[in-house]
Formats: sequence, C-alpha cells, structure tokens
Amino acid sequence: MKQIFLLVIFIFFSLGLKAQSCEELIDFVKSNDYGTTYNSPLSEAISKVSFHKVFIDFDTYYFAIVCFKSKYSYGCNEYLYQVGSNTKLNYTMNYLDSAGKAFWKYIQPYHENLECSPSLNRYRKNHLA
Repeated sequence: MKQIFLLVIFIFFSLGLKAQSCEELIDFVKSNDYGTTYNSPLSEAISKVSFHKVFIDFDTYYFAIVCFKSKYSYGCNEYLYQVGSNTKLNYTMNYLDSAGKAFWKYIQPYHENLECSPSLNRYRKNHLA
C-alpha cells in the first residue's frame, strides 16, 4: 500500500507538481476530472462522495473524495482515497440503503493508500454504521 502512495507522489513530482499535502492532492484530482458526486443528505456522517478517474502517464487511477459532515459548521471535511476501478459501481449500488455501510465496505479499506483519510475506527460503531 505504501508503494502505491510513493508511486503517486513520484508521478506528481515527475510531472512538476510539488504535491506535499492531501489538500494539494485533492486539488490535483479535482482539476483533472470533474467526477461524479453522490449526495447523502440522510446520513449522519457522510455529506457526499465524488468519484474521479485520472490519467497519468498512460495509467488510470481511481479516487474517491469523501466529504464528512462537520459537527461544528454547515460545511464538510474532504478526504481522499485512492480506490479500485469497481469501487464507484459498488458504492453507488449500496449508498442509498446506508451511505455509512457502503463507505465502510467499499471505500474505507483503501484508507492507507494515500494516507489522506481520517482515523475513523473509534467512530464506526456510533456514527457510520
């Protein structure tokens, strides 16, 4: 998993991008693909998830940007996950039943790929199930 992170960072540097933070990676993904967004107004924790496909040096990379609702404001906090090619399909087929369960099953397993996700294990039981 760390190898994928290092590969992505290497590619960003080789393209002349000095991506040093998760916010910069999110901006890079958003600037290279508008994505498809799925809103979850009934979820207690997830505001929306957008899926993006980015082409870098003839390779395709898939990302999910998860926007978790903020407890202290009307906005949300974005986190980036590098996911598999079938994650979007699996998530979209299940998020209407429970965005939290779909997140835990299809997106969260990729949390170590980029190290741009929050530590959520303590919240799972009460907030995202």
